[in-house]
Amino acid sequence: MPELPEVETVCRDVRNHVIGLTITDAKVTLPKLINMPPARFRRIVKGREILCAKRRAKVITIELDGGYYFLIHLKMSGQLLYLPKSAPITKHTHIILDLNNKHQLRFWDQRQFGYFKLVDEAGKKTFFDEMNYGPEPLEASFTLKAFKALLKSRRKKIIKPLLMDPTFISGIGNLYADEILFYARVHPLRRASTLAEMEMKNIFQGIKKILAFAITKRGSSVELFVDISGKPGGFVPYIKTYGREGKPCTRCKKSIERLKIGSRSAYFCPDCQKAPARQ
Repeated sequence: MPELPEVETVCRDVRNHVIGLTITDAKVTLPKLINMPPARFRRIVKGREILCAKRRAKVITIELDGGYYFLIHLKMSGQLLYLPKSAPITKHTHIILDLNNKHQLRFWDQRQFGYFKLVDEAGKKTFFDEMNYGPEPLEASFTLKAFKALLKSRRKKIIKPLLMDPTFISGIGNLYADEILFYARVHPLRRASTLAEMEMKNIFQGIKKILAFAITKRGSSVELFVDISGKPGGFVPYIKTYGREGKPCTRCKKSIERLKIGSRSAYFCPDCQKAPARQ
């Protein structure tokens, strides 16, 4: 699933290429991805200018004139693509927005878990209130002091799934949680209550550094992620643990291992990230 760096990359691309354009028509071939009948969706968006694009957690918010918004979540396999109208329309392209510059904004989703909601101001507020997202990790207000307070409030939680909990911190998923914990030399099964001051500081620094660096590399294309031009991200060569089971640790050469935490995998170095004692 695309995580914060990938979604931020798409959001910035939308700001760079699509803001100021007008939607001249809309086509929906998979109605379950939207939140209203396709005819109503088309009627509302047709003729509206695209004003702004922002990211909250893993959700892209695109503002239209007249007080409407697209709320877009890529989920497992979604792609938001900005392509010329002449570009072939591939299988799994479920939403097409015609723009007034001979281009289209297309939503492609092989696994069909994503969504492309259209809401008004009140609907947007209700949506984000219900999601109850945690702080944005790259904002200045997310400080070490704030992070420690969050950890203290969830002392009994295991650190790997805690980092992935969007009500704890927004936007961190499986890949970047593994990379952050490797950076901090913290085992994914440690409980928040067992973390020393330096370990908390290292996790905090890892969050800031790794997410910011991944954005500069335009995200990770370990599966289906591409930017709005269809190009893959460049962070994969910098991955230290995620998906590297059996390969040597880049620090100590011990083989990377994998364990299951619930239904998710966690990749770690058994030497650099010592298993917890009794917690």
